[in-house]
Amino acid sequence: MTSAASDISSPVGVIAGGGAMPFAVADSLVARGIAPVLFALRGSCDPERVGRFRHHWISVGQLGRATKLFRSEGCRDLIFIGTLLRPALSEIRLDWGTVRVLGRIFAAFRGGDNHLLSGIGRILEQDGFRMVGVRDVAPDVLMPEGNIARAVPDSTDIADIARGREVLGALGPFDIGQAVVVIDGHVVAVEDIEGTDGLLARVARLREAGRIRAKAGRGVLVKAPKSGQDLRYDLPTVGARTVEGAAKAGLAGIAVIAGHTIAADAQAMIAAADHAGLFIQGVPA
Repeated sequence: MTSAASDISSPVGVIAGGGAMPFAVADSLVARGIAPVLFALRGSCDPERVGRFRHHWISVGQLGRATKLFRSEGCRDLIFIGTLLRPALSEIRLDWGTVRVLGRIFAAFRGGDNHLLSGIGRILEQDGFRMVGVRDVAPDVLMPEGNIARAVPDSTDIADIARGREVLGALGPFDIGQAVVVIDGHVVAVEDIEGTDGLLARVARLREAGRIRAKAGRGVLVKAPKSGQDLRYDLPTVGARTVEGAAKAGLAGIAVIAGHTIAADAQAMIAAADHAGLFIQGVPA
């Protein structure tokens, strides 16, 4: 448990992007007796699911409106969670609260996703809010250490996992991606702007084209936070869709950093892995 986790104040403001994770975090908060208030990002958050919780809609660029809403709801603690389609600066509709910190907003955009989110987080903290992470508010949605599916990695898989971690550690300072595919010691693909789903689809295409000669059932998808990353933002995520993509790519399994990776709908993910015969390994940080 982090120091912030022991001092979470209710309600918690959940700045909600796309996917299932904002709602999983909100459910986790409710289970712990903490009220969530969702600040749903237009164009990202699922409008059909947000209605289960107290919520407000906000747009990227409405920093002034957002901070007023955070204060009106009594939300000292805030968390960013969910996928966000990174807008071009020209697409952002600015309000006066954003204009006053425009220089810092521009600086935040001059980097990868973690740089952007941590930059906006610093602006909010200077306004008196506290940014917290998944480990603070919903630790139950994080990947545990060890193997959680029936299949287990063999010695070649373990070597591929180690190789993948080395590669991601070297790439981390460039804020490029959080995933790599290693097959029999060879780095065959690195995550870029297309994300993990696109990475796995690319590996599947390379197999179909004969560019990857290793037999199906070899290779590992390795995911890890970027080195030096602020772990309150943009943690790697895996779920049933990741497993399905890894199976189509002909891999043996998935390895992620325990305690630093979000496991979206873990039971569905495990069921998908068992059906496909893939392992899912949580390795120590």
